[in-house]
Amino acid sequence: MPTLQIGRKEILYELRRSAAASERRITITPGHVEVLALTSDDDDDIAGFLERKRQWVFNTVREMERITANRHAVPRFMTGSKIPYRGRKMPLTVRRTDAEQIAVTYRNGFIVDLPHWAGAEPDHVVASELKLWMRRRVRRDIKEIVENYSHRFDLNPRSIRVADMAHGWGSCGPEGNLLINWHLIFAPRPVLEYVVVHELVHLRHRTHDERFWTYLGAILPDYERRKAWLESHAGELTSSFFGERV
Repeated sequence: MPTLQIGRKEILYELRRSAAASERRITITPGHVEVLALTSDDDDDIAGFLERKRQWVFNTVREMERITANRHAVPRFMTGSKIPYRGRKMPLTVRRTDAEQIAVTYRNGFIVDLPHWAGAEPDHVVASELKLWMRRRVRRDIKEIVENYSHRFDLNPRSIRVADMAHGWGSCGPEGNLLINWHLIFAPRPVLEYVVVHELVHLRHRTHDERFWTYLGAILPDYERRKAWLESHAGELTSSFFGERV
């Protein structure tokens, strides 16, 4: 494995080339440094790039060593944390990059790439970006579910919105406006589907009378199982993991 010598410190790094990359990139996590190079780069290109980034690499590696040494004091939105998502606890990896923008990706766990301006203790920045990512993802999921049932059962809401709700999981106003609690991103997708379909049925039956439950059962036969999961896990979904309570 190649090394970068900075003063007395020798930093091992993994060199990876990518034909899809449009620019060189460095990502740093506790115990690991990765240098992404262009396929056209020769040794001098890579050496020059690392020379320009050497101080940033040194400072960031030192920061990661400090975090590792104080693992018991690591904030909950740092590498090693478990983030609730769709009924599971998924691992979080926070990496430092030389990019200018924060990036959140999901590949069997969350990966957050932080630029230099995020600061030495970016707990709140990571939390904010994860929350934004999840709100966008649950909005996308809800729209997919609505499109499916609208097409099959002619249940067409006037609008769809996700929000922090003080009470309940969803609502359907008299004008057909659908409102869904974004914290349902923490529940399995079938549970989110139950809530969305439940509210869509209110477009046809406004009250929870026998006709409502009969129609809901006709289009979602296992709704009782999904409803039971939601009722038994409600406390987990409304926890203050992101610093708030719905």
